[in-house]
Amino acid sequence: MRTINRCLTVLLTLLSVPATADPSSAWEAMSQPGHAILMRHANAPGTGDPADFTLGDCSTQRNLDQTGREQARQTGARLRERGIDGRTVYTSRWCRCTETAELLDIGPVEPLDGLNSFFGDAYTRAEIMPRLRAFLREAALDPPPVLVTHQVNITALTGVFPREGELVVVAVEDDADVRVVGRIPAID
Repeated sequence: MRTINRCLTVLLTLLSVPATADPSSAWEAMSQPGHAILMRHANAPGTGDPADFTLGDCSTQRNLDQTGREQARQTGARLRERGIDGRTVYTSRWCRCTETAELLDIGPVEPLDGLNSFFGDAYTRAEIMPRLRAFLREAALDPPPVLVTHQVNITALTGVFPREGELVVVAVEDDADVRVVGRIPAID
């Protein structure tokens, strides 16, 4: 059991290390049709949600702290500086994602059920991932949409374990399979 726990700890540590590769290909792809920009919500201390979690009631959820709010604002400024503006930002219905999407200030914010978390008991992976893939298959992707979601969703779709506030840019194939083009590290 100890060996398994050590292996899991090492694996999770490796997966949580931010990308060190040059993010220039990710920035370039953000303006090319056929891509999507996935963002893990900004800094929200803790893991999961409290036991009394209720979707639609932010007082029962794990939320952004001041660091997370500033992180989202600065990420939005970085995106606007690179011409990523005037786009609909799709978001999970969790308050930490919705607030992140709003603070980016790059366009209208719209909930998308395919971005909802399946970490806890509210939804299952089998409910959420087909919705996300359907969106990616049917969306115009021109310009690439910004999708604010949770670690579990991004990891399930891409195999990447993003830090809070990190951007993962993907190329979307016709069958809604994705290929990671690059990662933009979170602002600390």
